[in-house]
Amino acid sequence: MIQLDILSDPICPWCYIGKAGLDTALARAEAPVFAIQWHPFQLNPDMPAGGMDRQDYLETKFGGREGVLAAYGPVVERAEEAGLPMHLDKIARTPNTLDAHRLIHWAGIESQQNPVVDALFAAYFAEGRDIGDREVLCDIADGAGLDAGIVARLFETESDVADIRARDGQAREMGVTGVPTFIVAGRHAVPGAQPPELWDKVITELGAAEAAE
Repeated sequence: MIQLDILSDPICPWCYIGKAGLDTALARAEAPVFAIQWHPFQLNPDMPAGGMDRQDYLETKFGGREGVLAAYGPVVERAEEAGLPMHLDKIARTPNTLDAHRLIHWAGIESQQNPVVDALFAAYFAEGRDIGDREVLCDIADGAGLDAGIVARLFETESDVADIRARDGQAREMGVTGVPTFIVAGRHAVPGAQPPELWDKVITELGAAEAAE
């Protein structure tokens, strides 16, 4: 299979939508195509550890209520087109996602990154849960088949904190300024929440190139 590296943040709505587009294309592919690895990119690396009020965050970031509506109108529309549940009204706080990225990293050791990423997106966008809360993260870990007790103990340490921050920094040094960013075979970057049809084309082209070798 071909390596597909995905830079993402679990509070990024376009990452949620972008994964859905990729998943749709993969579901209709004739055979497994990608070996997927998720990588950290924090939209708000300076977010306080406890997060902040969602409405305050949005109005500060987008310059008031009108700016929020303009920014999120296309998001809601694309989510509806993709059939994704997105209940933004349930989200009370915008979290710091450092611990969520640590959980995704640990899930990779158990080959459970995709289920954990799916669960984080669902928890945040569909259920309005605080994915900066370690109890919530441990519950997500448990649901994905990870040992929640071990995860809880790891959260009490600084395990992989420096690594997550370093990898986030490396992505920025490489020129990544937004997510999702998909890197195919370590060479080709596909930015943004692409529709399934684009991934259909990529998968077809990769198959043709492999057959020609």
